[in-house]
Amino acid sequence: MFQTANSSQVKNTTHKVIIPFYVYAAISLLAATILLLFSTEAFTQHSFHPHTLAITHVMALGWGTMMILGASHQLVPVLIEGKLFSNTLAILSFVTAGAGIPLLVYSFYVFNLGWPAWTGGILINLAILFYIINLAGSMLQSKKENVHAIFIFSAAAWLLLTTLVGFFLMVNFTQLIFTQDSVHYLSLHAHLGIIGWFLLMVTGVGSRLIPMFLISKYNNEKSLWIIYFLINAALFIFIIQFFFFPYPLFYLVPAFIILLSLTMFGYFCYKAYKERIRKHVDKQMKISLLSIFMTALPVFFLIVILFLLYFSKQNSQLVLAYGFTIFFGWITAIILGMTFKTLPFIVWNKVYHAKAGLGKTPNPKDLFSENIFRGMGIFYLSGFFTFAAGILFSNDLLKKSSAVLLIIMAVLYNWNIFKMLFHKPILK
Repeated sequence: MFQTANSSQVKNTTHKVIIPFYVYAAISLLAATILLLFSTEAFTQHSFHPHTLAITHVMALGWGTMMILGASHQLVPVLIEGKLFSNTLAILSFVTAGAGIPLLVYSFYVFNLGWPAWTGGILINLAILFYIINLAGSMLQSKKENVHAIFIFSAAAWLLLTTLVGFFLMVNFTQLIFTQDSVHYLSLHAHLGIIGWFLLMVTGVGSRLIPMFLISKYNNEKSLWIIYFLINAALFIFIIQFFFFPYPLFYLVPAFIILLSLTMFGYFCYKAYKERIRKHVDKQMKISLLSIFMTALPVFFLIVILFLLYFSKQNSQLVLAYGFTIFFGWITAIILGMTFKTLPFIVWNKVYHAKAGLGKTPNPKDLFSENIFRGMGIFYLSGFFTFAAGILFSNDLLKKSSAVLLIIMAVLYNWNIFKMLFHKPILK
């Protein structure tokens, strides 16, 4: 799949490990958009509404996390110029997460935090533990140190903390183990995942994949280390403030540190774009690059929310829009683009690796439909922006019509995924 200077030392992870994660994520995206259509009224109420919690966890775990877990099992061996420590641990991670996520989502949707929720939470934490052990084993057996690998491992550690906190918050509903109710700790749980897991992972992986797919000679490891420390510093400051100095304007400090890290990452990607060798930028990369600009939306909403809280004013619509622009905006956009830059290579390697040299084979990009991808992008952007507007203006008709657009987007995404997976060998 990915090539490095010492690619002969890299053992690609088998497609049997990676593809199930992609399929699960694709189906989760479709499930989330369907739930969105039948839960639009939840986006006029508190962010702790059961349906909102269910949709958020489908997007965060079933869509974003499962996709990242699958892709990183392929990418990490490339970064460390070695091989994955254990395919068995990767499969166990998929099976436990795959079983745990629907149990947890169902429990949130009906708001019955009994044994299904507990079982789901335990399985998800086991999945992340298997993943971290696999990462640690892979990195320890390799002598190659890499800033991107450090990003990934640190993000995985934050993910485990996020899921552990989430599990104990769930237990706190029925057996009080914290000094305050679970709603009080919701923002802590959410931002451990958003900043520690998603932001750290996306910047670490994106800073490797974006220059690679642009075929860019740009690299600035010093800048990446600064971004790494800024993101982690912002999260540590946030945690300290949450417990000891919970004043709205104080949260502007970590918010602006995150804004600085995003600005640096944006500049990194801009330089990679300017110094690219391949002048033509395909549609997959355009959507991925667009996701970088889409991070401005949640940051804007966050700053406005903090100022309103300072004046003791709460706006649930802004909070809901903040979460929506993170999971359906920034995270979804980069995955939509990167899926069709990574999965075609994985499928191509699966289908044609043993047939190389027997005839002319199609290019990886020929395994999916450009027209379907283009349609997906149009429905995605129109559905995303109009649904966000529907949240802000509390317009249920606008939200429902936008949710239909997002469902069509998810159908087209799945169509292209399964078109690749069912590809039959073609030799000329």
